[in-house]
Amino acid sequence: MNFVIAVDSGADLSLSYLESENLYLFPLTFTLNGYEIKDDFGKSYSHKSFYDSLRSGAMPTTSQVNIFTFKEQFTIWAKENIPVLYLAFSSGLSGTYNSACIALKEVQEEYPDAPITIIDTLAASSGVGLLVYHACTLRKQGKDIKEVADYIRATAPYLCHLFTVDDLYHLERGGRVSHASAFVGSLLQIKPVLYVNDEGKLIPYQKARGRKKALHALVDLFGSLVEDTTQPVMISQSDCEEDARLVAKLLQEKYNVEVAMINPIGSVIGSHCGANVIALFFSGKQRVPNK
Repeated sequence: MNFVIAVDSGADLSLSYLESENLYLFPLTFTLNGYEIKDDFGKSYSHKSFYDSLRSGAMPTTSQVNIFTFKEQFTIWAKENIPVLYLAFSSGLSGTYNSACIALKEVQEEYPDAPITIIDTLAASSGVGLLVYHACTLRKQGKDIKEVADYIRATAPYLCHLFTVDDLYHLERGGRVSHASAFVGSLLQIKPVLYVNDEGKLIPYQKARGRKKALHALVDLFGSLVEDTTQPVMISQSDCEEDARLVAKLLQEKYNVEVAMINPIGSVIGSHCGANVIALFFSGKQRVPNK
């Protein structure tokens, strides 16, 4: 491989994919019951245990990758003149990208020609994961780091993220809905559908009455945004794989789409969205659904 592809926990890929593609991981961390734990795609703490803790009432907090961690690893690569492409979690949702940029600037004071490229994907979860999938595919085809970086920059603005969440109180904690909306919505079994906008921020889009209607709404929105149904599509799920497989089945039946991967939502993103989240990722004619 002629260059390293680096990711962080915001990519929500499987551990097996991380290892098979020889990706470098910068882990974000979460604090649960007084312990700080790496979000390393379930290696240090299983996804099942994490979501069981959430369902029992745990309220974890999260931390971005710090500047020192980035600087230490960037220096290693710079000394060896190793080309690196780091696809970072959206700057609209985390300070991780900004920390990486600060660290690289400091490293380049000593190693001005350090061949390290950082891209703010403005993506989250398997939205980042899908860009990583494209990058790995192109690398295997022999594309160089500049060609891959150019492709990712051109693709990211059209990367659609569609989510539905089961528990409105996690959105309330993150300031996405008011306490009153969370309370009433929970009573009425309202399941919001959300998307990630052009600035990489999570935005409420519509409301569905009940889980089944919310899952069908994701599939319908896919149909309104997609142009190429032969492209790779990914689904993320937070301990609700059966629902993820239902969405994959609906996509196949309605649009003849084959889902490339169904990935677990990791502990950092799961801390902010809760259990039973389904998210759908693909390239569309635009990133933001029409109102």
